[in-house]
Amino acid sequence: MPPLLPVHIAAGGLAIIVGAVALFAAKGADLHRKSGIVFVAAMLTMGLSGSALALRDGWNANAMGGFMSAYMVITAWTTVRRPAAGVRQLDIGVLIVAFALGFSNLALGIVAFNSPRRMLNGVPFVPFFIFAMVALLAAAGDLRVLRSGVLKGAARLRRHLWRMSFALFIAAGSFFSIRARVAKVLPEPFLGGGVRAFLALFPLLAMLYWLWRIRGGRAQRWLGGVPARAT
Repeated sequence: MPPLLPVHIAAGGLAIIVGAVALFAAKGADLHRKSGIVFVAAMLTMGLSGSALALRDGWNANAMGGFMSAYMVITAWTTVRRPAAGVRQLDIGVLIVAFALGFSNLALGIVAFNSPRRMLNGVPFVPFFIFAMVALLAAAGDLRVLRSGVLKGAARLRRHLWRMSFALFIAAGSFFSIRARVAKVLPEPFLGGGVRAFLALFPLLAMLYWLWRIRGGRAQRWLGGVPARAT
Protein backbone atom coordinates (compact mmCIF):
# COMPACT_ATOMS: atom_id res chain seq x y z
CA MET A 1 0.00 0.00 0.00
CA PRO A 2 1.42 3.44 -0.93
CA PRO A 3 2.25 5.47 2.21
CA LEU A 4 0.02 8.34 1.07
CA LEU A 5 -3.08 6.18 0.60
CA PRO A 6 -4.11 5.97 4.31
CA VAL A 7 -3.57 9.72 4.59
CA HIS A 8 -5.74 10.31 1.53
CA ILE A 9 -8.53 8.07 2.82
CA ALA A 10 -8.50 9.54 6.34
CA ALA A 11 -8.47 13.11 5.06
CA GLY A 12 -11.33 12.39 2.65
CA GLY A 13 -13.47 10.86 5.39
CA LEU A 14 -12.79 13.78 7.72
CA ALA A 15 -13.58 16.27 4.95
CA ILE A 16 -17.00 14.72 4.32
CA ILE A 17 -17.87 14.74 8.03
CA VAL A 18 -16.76 18.29 8.86
CA GLY A 19 -18.05 19.54 5.50
CA ALA A 20 -21.52 18.27 6.42
CA VAL A 21 -21.21 19.98 9.81
CA ALA A 22 -20.30 23.26 8.11
CA LEU A 23 -23.27 22.95 5.76
CA PHE A 24 -25.78 22.50 8.57
CA ALA A 25 -24.20 24.85 11.13
CA ALA A 26 -25.43 28.43 11.52
CA LYS A 27 -23.43 30.44 9.02
CA GLY A 28 -20.92 32.81 10.61
CA ALA A 29 -21.15 31.08 14.00
CA ASP A 30 -18.14 29.55 15.75
CA LEU A 31 -19.08 25.97 14.80
CA HIS A 32 -19.29 26.93 11.13
CA ARG A 33 -15.96 28.75 11.16
CA LYS A 34 -14.10 26.05 13.07
CA SER A 35 -15.51 23.15 11.05
CA GLY A 36 -14.77 25.13 7.89
CA ILE A 37 -11.12 25.55 8.82
CA VAL A 38 -10.79 21.81 9.47
CA PHE A 39 -12.59 21.15 6.18
CA VAL A 40 -10.11 23.29 4.26
CA ALA A 41 -7.15 21.49 5.83
CA ALA A 42 -8.70 18.06 5.22
CA MET A 43 -9.59 18.85 1.61
CA LEU A 44 -6.12 20.17 0.88
CA THR A 45 -4.62 17.00 2.32
CA MET A 46 -7.07 14.77 0.47
CA GLY A 47 -6.74 16.59 -2.84
CA LEU A 48 -2.97 16.94 -2.97
CA SER A 49 -2.31 13.41 -1.69
CA GLY A 50 -4.83 12.04 -4.21
CA SER A 51 -3.18 13.93 -7.04
CA ALA A 52 0.25 12.69 -5.97
CA LEU A 53 -1.02 9.10 -5.98
CA ALA A 54 -2.76 9.52 -9.36
CA LEU A 55 0.23 11.13 -11.05
CA ARG A 56 2.11 7.86 -10.84
CA ASP A 57 -0.04 6.88 -13.84
CA GLY A 58 0.41 10.18 -15.64
CA TRP A 59 -1.79 13.27 -15.98
CA ASN A 60 -5.33 11.92 -15.58
CA ALA A 61 -8.82 12.65 -14.27
CA ASN A 62 -8.02 11.66 -10.68
CA ALA A 63 -5.00 13.95 -10.58
CA MET A 64 -7.05 16.87 -11.85
CA GLY A 65 -9.88 16.11 -9.41
CA GLY A 66 -7.43 16.38 -6.53
CA PHE A 67 -6.00 19.67 -7.77
CA MET A 68 -9.51 20.97 -8.44
CA SER A 69 -10.65 20.28 -4.87
CA ALA A 70 -7.53 21.97 -3.47
CA TYR A 71 -8.03 24.99 -5.72
CA MET A 72 -11.69 25.32 -4.76
CA VAL A 73 -11.13 25.33 -0.99
CA ILE A 74 -8.16 27.71 -1.21
CA THR A 75 -10.11 30.27 -3.23
CA ALA A 76 -13.23 29.83 -1.07
CA TRP A 77 -11.20 30.40 2.09
CA THR A 78 -9.31 33.43 0.77
CA THR A 79 -12.62 34.93 -0.34
CA VAL A 80 -13.61 35.49 3.28
CA ARG A 81 -10.15 35.70 4.83
CA ARG A 82 -7.95 37.69 2.52
CA PRO A 83 -4.21 37.59 3.35
CA ALA A 84 -2.62 40.87 4.37
CA ALA A 85 0.17 40.66 1.79
CA GLY A 86 0.67 39.21 -1.67
CA VAL A 87 -3.01 39.51 -2.61
CA ARG A 88 -2.48 40.34 -6.29
CA GLN A 89 0.12 37.59 -6.70
CA LEU A 90 -2.31 35.11 -5.13
CA ASP A 91 -5.14 36.21 -7.43
CA ILE A 92 -2.92 35.81 -10.49
CA GLY A 93 -1.74 32.39 -9.28
CA VAL A 94 -5.22 30.96 -8.74
CA LEU A 95 -6.36 32.37 -12.09
CA ILE A 96 -3.55 30.49 -13.85
CA VAL A 97 -4.44 27.29 -11.96
CA ALA A 98 -8.12 27.62 -12.91
CA PHE A 99 -7.36 28.11 -16.59
CA ALA A 100 -4.88 25.20 -16.53
CA LEU A 101 -7.49 22.90 -14.97
CA GLY A 102 -10.17 24.07 -17.38
CA PHE A 103 -8.19 23.56 -20.58
CA SER A 104 -6.63 20.31 -19.34
CA ASN A 105 -10.08 18.86 -18.66
CA LEU A 106 -11.28 20.12 -22.02
CA ALA A 107 -8.35 18.46 -23.81
CA LEU A 108 -8.87 15.14 -22.03
CA GLY A 109 -12.60 15.35 -22.72
CA ILE A 110 -11.92 15.71 -26.43
CA VAL A 111 -9.53 12.74 -26.33
CA ALA A 112 -12.15 10.68 -24.49
CA PHE A 113 -14.92 11.71 -26.91
CA ASN A 114 -12.83 10.68 -29.91
CA SER A 115 -11.90 7.32 -28.44
CA PRO A 116 -13.80 4.19 -29.60
CA ARG A 117 -15.75 3.83 -26.34
CA ARG A 118 -16.06 7.57 -25.65
CA MET A 119 -13.96 7.00 -22.52
CA LEU A 120 -10.44 7.69 -21.28
CA ASN A 121 -8.96 5.27 -18.73
CA GLY A 122 -12.47 4.15 -17.79
CA VAL A 123 -13.83 7.70 -17.39
CA PRO A 124 -16.59 8.85 -19.81
CA PHE A 125 -16.07 12.09 -21.71
CA VAL A 126 -18.95 13.94 -20.01
CA PRO A 127 -17.29 14.50 -16.59
CA PHE A 128 -14.25 15.98 -18.30
CA PHE A 129 -16.40 18.59 -20.04
CA ILE A 130 -18.35 19.33 -16.86
CA PHE A 131 -15.18 19.89 -14.86
CA ALA A 132 -13.77 22.01 -17.70
CA MET A 133 -16.88 24.21 -17.61
CA VAL A 134 -16.70 24.56 -13.82
CA ALA A 135 -12.99 25.39 -13.86
CA LEU A 136 -13.41 28.01 -16.59
CA LEU A 137 -16.41 29.49 -14.75
CA ALA A 138 -14.23 29.71 -11.65
CA ALA A 139 -11.47 31.31 -13.73
CA ALA A 140 -13.93 33.97 -14.87
CA GLY A 141 -14.69 34.67 -11.22
CA ASP A 142 -10.98 34.90 -10.41
CA LEU A 143 -10.53 37.35 -13.29
CA ARG A 144 -13.37 39.47 -11.89
CA VAL A 145 -11.69 39.57 -8.47
CA LEU A 146 -8.36 40.44 -10.05
CA ARG A 147 -9.91 43.36 -11.92
CA SER A 148 -12.32 44.72 -9.31
CA GLY A 149 -10.71 43.76 -6.01
CA VAL A 150 -12.24 42.21 -2.91
CA LEU A 151 -15.87 41.20 -3.28
CA LYS A 152 -18.42 42.38 -0.72
CA GLY A 153 -21.84 41.37 0.52
CA ALA A 154 -23.80 38.69 -1.30
CA ALA A 155 -21.25 38.37 -4.12
CA ARG A 156 -18.58 37.48 -1.56
CA LEU A 157 -20.79 34.91 0.10
CA ARG A 158 -21.83 33.35 -3.21
CA ARG A 159 -18.22 32.86 -4.26
CA HIS A 160 -17.39 31.30 -0.90
CA LEU A 161 -20.45 29.05 -0.83
CA TRP A 162 -20.32 27.58 -4.30
CA ARG A 163 -16.60 26.83 -4.16
CA MET A 164 -16.75 25.18 -0.75
CA SER A 165 -19.82 23.19 -1.81
CA PHE A 166 -18.25 22.03 -5.05
CA ALA A 167 -15.14 20.89 -3.19
CA LEU A 168 -17.35 18.86 -0.85
CA PHE A 169 -19.16 17.44 -3.88
CA ILE A 170 -15.82 16.18 -5.24
CA ALA A 171 -15.08 14.42 -1.94
CA ALA A 172 -18.59 13.00 -1.57
CA GLY A 173 -18.75 11.93 -5.21
CA SER A 174 -15.41 10.17 -4.97
CA PHE A 175 -16.58 8.21 -1.95
CA PHE A 176 -20.23 7.40 -2.72
CA SER A 177 -19.65 6.53 -6.39
CA ILE A 178 -17.99 3.23 -5.45
CA ARG A 179 -20.32 0.77 -3.71
CA ALA A 180 -17.54 -1.43 -2.31
CA ARG A 181 -15.95 1.60 -0.67
CA VAL A 182 -19.23 2.65 0.95
CA ALA A 183 -19.89 -0.91 2.15
CA LYS A 184 -16.73 -0.82 4.24
CA VAL A 185 -18.02 1.94 6.50
CA LEU A 186 -21.80 2.23 6.11
CA PRO A 187 -24.68 -0.29 6.59
CA GLU A 188 -26.84 -1.85 3.88
CA PRO A 189 -29.46 0.96 3.59
CA PHE A 190 -26.73 3.26 2.26
CA LEU A 191 -25.55 0.90 -0.46
CA GLY A 192 -28.36 1.34 -2.99
CA GLY A 193 -27.54 3.27 -6.15
CA GLY A 194 -30.24 5.88 -5.56
CA VAL A 195 -29.17 6.57 -1.99
CA ARG A 196 -25.51 6.85 -2.94
CA ALA A 197 -26.35 9.16 -5.84
CA PHE A 198 -28.39 11.40 -3.53
CA LEU A 199 -25.60 11.57 -0.93
CA ALA A 200 -23.04 12.32 -3.65
CA LEU A 201 -25.19 15.14 -5.05
CA PHE A 202 -26.33 16.48 -1.68
CA PRO A 203 -23.56 19.14 -1.45
CA LEU A 204 -24.78 20.63 -4.72
CA LEU A 205 -28.40 20.59 -3.53
CA ALA A 206 -27.34 22.27 -0.29
CA MET A 207 -25.37 24.81 -2.31
CA LEU A 208 -28.48 25.74 -4.31
CA TYR A 209 -30.46 26.12 -1.09
CA TRP A 210 -27.92 28.46 0.53
CA LEU A 211 -27.49 30.48 -2.65
CA TRP A 212 -31.27 30.93 -2.68
CA ARG A 213 -31.16 32.06 0.95
CA ILE A 214 -28.72 34.90 0.19
CA ARG A 215 -30.36 36.09 -3.01
CA GLY A 216 -30.86 39.80 -3.43
CA GLY A 217 -30.31 41.77 -0.26
CA ARG A 218 -30.87 38.91 2.14
CA ALA A 219 -27.23 38.13 2.87
CA GLN A 220 -27.03 40.08 6.12
CA ARG A 221 -30.36 38.74 7.41
CA TRP A 222 -29.20 35.22 6.49
CA LEU A 223 -26.08 35.73 8.64
CA GLY A 224 -28.20 37.05 11.46
CA GLY A 225 -25.89 40.01 11.93
CA VAL A 226 -22.76 37.85 12.27
CA PRO A 227 -19.88 39.17 10.11
CA ALA A 228 -19.19 37.05 7.00
CA ARG A 229 -16.04 35.45 8.38
CA ALA A 230 -17.13 31.83 7.95
CA THR A 231 -14.27 29.43 7.40
